[in-house]
Amino acid sequence: MSDLIHYNARMGFSSAAFALNDLQARNARLVRRAQQLPPVGARPATVGGRVGGWIGPVALAAVAGLPGVHVEPEAVHFTAAPAARLTLDAVLRGVALALRDAGCIRAWRDELLDVMAEGRQLGRIERGAVRPLGLLTQAVHLNGWSPDGRLWVARRALNKSTDPGLWDTLAGGLVAAGEDPESALLRETFEEAGLPAVALAAHGPLRTVLRMHRRLEDGYQVENVLLSDCVLDAGAVPRNLDGEVIEFRCLAMAELWDMITRGAFTLEAELAILDSLRHRLLAVSCAAPSARA
Repeated sequence: MSDLIHYNARMGFSSAAFALNDLQARNARLVRRAQQLPPVGARPATVGGRVGGWIGPVALAAVAGLPGVHVEPEAVHFTAAPAARLTLDAVLRGVALALRDAGCIRAWRDELLDVMAEGRQLGRIERGAVRPLGLLTQAVHLNGWSPDGRLWVARRALNKSTDPGLWDTLAGGLVAAGEDPESALLRETFEEAGLPAVALAAHGPLRTVLRMHRRLEDGYQVENVLLSDCVLDAGAVPRNLDGEVIEFRCLAMAELWDMITRGAFTLEAELAILDSLRHRLLAVSCAAPSARA
C-alpha cells in the first residue's frame, strides 16, 4: 500500500494528500516518453570533430554538398571550410539557411544558441536549426510557489510553434548563446512573468531533472531540463511581457493534480513539477515521520 504524504502547515501547503508512489509511477511513465531513440534513418553528426547531434534524411538532403559539410556512410561532419574562407560559425549559418529554404525549420527565430559537443562550446547556430540537427540545448524552468503552498503555472500562447495552449511552469526557456543558465532563468522569468531578479533572490539552485531525447516532427530534441524552485512574496502576481503566455493560475494541490492527470501540461513542465513535488513530499516525510496516515 502506498505511503500517503500529507501537506502540512510547516511546509506551507494547502490541505491535500498525495500518494508518493503515484507521483513516482507517473514520473516513470513520463521519463519513458522523454527517452526515445533517434528518428529512423538519422545519422550521428559531429561538429568541429566532436560528436554533437543527429541529422535525419530530409535535413541531410538539404545540407549535403554545402561547404564544410562532409557526408560519410556512418556520420555527417560539420567543420570550418578554409578553402571557402568560412569559419565554423559561417558554415553553421549556411546550414541553417539551407534548412530554412528546404522547409525543415518550423520557425526562424533570429536567436542564436551555443552548439555544444562533448561538453565543449564549439560554435553558434540559429535556434530553429537545433532540432533538425539534433543538437543539445539547455532549458531552464522556474516553479514559483506562493507562501501558502500553491503553485503558479502559465498557459502557453496559442501561436507558439510547440505545445500551443498547454500549461507550463511559471517561466522557462532555452539558454541563449553566450548565456549561463542562471542568467537565462532571470531573463526568462522577467520576460514571461514580469518578475525582476529581486523577486527571485531566494530561489533554489538550478538542478538537472533529466536529459530528454525525443523524436519531434522537425527533428530530434536533445535537451537538459534544468529546474529551480522559488517561494514568491505574498501578493506577487506574475504578468507576461513577451506575448508568450496568455494566462496564469495559482493552483492548490488538488487542482494541480487534476490538471496533471488530465495531461494539461507540456511534457517538460510536468516532469519539472513532479520533480518539485517529490522533493517537497520527501522533505515532509523526513522532517515529520508522524505525518504518515
